[in-house]
Amino acid sequence: MKVHLRMVGCRLNQSEIDTMARQFSALGHEVVESPADADHFVINTCAVTNEAAKTSRKLIRDFQRANPAGETTVTGCYAQIAPREIGLLPGVRRVVDNGKKSQLVSQITGEWIDVFDSEPHERGSASGRTRAFVKAQDGCDNACTFCVTTIARGAGRSRAIGEVVREVNYLRRAGYQEAVLTGVHLGSYGHDLGDRAGLTRLVTALLCDTDMPRIRLSSLEPWDLDPEFFALWEDRRLCRHLHLPLQSGCDDTLRRMRRNTSQRQFRALVRAARSAIPGLRLTTDVIVGFPGETDAEFDQSERFISELDFGGLHVFRYSSRPGTPASRMRNQIEEGVKKARSARLLRLSARMERRFAESLRGSESDVLWEQIKGASPEGYIFSGHSDNYMRVRAVHRRDLTNVITRTQLGLYTEGEIHGTLKETSPQQDTMLP
Repeated sequence: MKVHLRMVGCRLNQSEIDTMARQFSALGHEVVESPADADHFVINTCAVTNEAAKTSRKLIRDFQRANPAGETTVTGCYAQIAPREIGLLPGVRRVVDNGKKSQLVSQITGEWIDVFDSEPHERGSASGRTRAFVKAQDGCDNACTFCVTTIARGAGRSRAIGEVVREVNYLRRAGYQEAVLTGVHLGSYGHDLGDRAGLTRLVTALLCDTDMPRIRLSSLEPWDLDPEFFALWEDRRLCRHLHLPLQSGCDDTLRRMRRNTSQRQFRALVRAARSAIPGLRLTTDVIVGFPGETDAEFDQSERFISELDFGGLHVFRYSSRPGTPASRMRNQIEEGVKKARSARLLRLSARMERRFAESLRGSESDVLWEQIKGASPEGYIFSGHSDNYMRVRAVHRRDLTNVITRTQLGLYTEGEIHGTLKETSPQQDTMLP
């Protein structure tokens, strides 16, 4: 069977789709890049915004046009909250509940395999990535008033530490250089098992029991962390990038959102993180146009965000999701106002990212090179990411793909830092033509 896999949305969805790719490959099926080459399609959908749901529907229709005889299996958050609507779309053979997603490959193939007990078939994932997304946790117990994910994903639940360690060791044998821990509410890892320090124990186990060169943490809710947590970054294998979703810099808006933080608490956490982790890049999520957000509240939020001087923002216009308390709130904001506020914060984000990038000029960082972007008379142009998740480019005649090198950081232009290699790796022994 030839399978094409696609995801919409978060890194957790990416980790799940990558696991499915490894499972299909281990069973002898071919994972193909082009929908036209596939006879079966799998899509892991998203419902966090109306736009994400629209994109999910469009992809399903695109698959049917690519191969009218093909079959589509749909899973993910949008499929969870609108299974009947999904089931009526052309080519959809099955809709798989989020709770049964781990058995999706077995449902399609009629076969079962524990892929982590087998030897890796190839280096990297089906999509050629050099970093792997590892699902450590699912679900969320917080119930923010704007979020449909709690409805779609259910209560928080954690994988066993040993199981996560086993997967990361498998990925290392497969050639990956970086593992990214993901979850709907990753910071709550272990809470469902009665362990309030679960995430600290998990990260400690990965540092002690695997030799993965780089370990990165995805989004962490700020109320799950305390200053002692940041002592883990004494190990340089932990990447110096933290994404702490704020959602608003106004306390009144945060209360309506039912976010368990405030300006005072968030400011103190940021100071503790920066004090413990030199060179740390902090990024955040912000929602604009939440119901009842006045001009004064937005201005207060913008000032607070500017004060904290993040290394970049993910800006979202509030999207009303069915079944959430916020969808029933009064004083819904007009789309034009949302767009204007979003544009302001995106301009602020660009300035903050540039300021952070320029602060790195002349320093050195470990860069994981991911792909060739082009060529020049001096060599091939490679693109990768520093450990604090800044995009870096460099020119070299040897193959740097999936290699980590010490790199001096230079000029920042068009979203990239220009780098110069300071050292090469022993594995870097392939001269490109």
